[in-house]
Amino acid sequence: MSDCIFCKIILGEIPSYKIYEDDFVLAFLDIAPVNYGHTLVVPKKHVANYEEIEKNDLEKLFNAVKKIGYALKIGLAIPGYNTCVNNDPVAGQIIPHMHVHIIPRNEKDGLALWPQGSYGDGEASETQAKIRNKIE
Repeated sequence: MSDCIFCKIILGEIPSYKIYEDDFVLAFLDIAPVNYGHTLVVPKKHVANYEEIEKNDLEKLFNAVKKIGYALKIGLAIPGYNTCVNNDPVAGQIIPHMHVHIIPRNEKDGLALWPQGSYGDGEASETQAKIRNKIE
């Protein structure tokens, strides 16, 4: 896609701090990191989100995420990391090109996760039914 910033990075039209590259994925440092080492892993083939990516390509993407996550743990001496995919704009996806965030974590780094709620009477089973009926 000609106007996609990630496609331009993949083509070398925009510089990046590359972490890893193979035939299928490119990983590079996020320019607005949550923590140092925050890396984005993108498929080289333009797809917008989970629904557009092929099953085999998704496997390749997450195999690369695993490899890069391990390299971050060892290379940055961090105890863990978060992986995150913001799927569609309402979920916080800014660039419409599928990408996985790998965010290095340290004790007391200040990054808070989302608040947790609870279901009211009957809401869990109702929600379950709505979702299960749509799985192919």
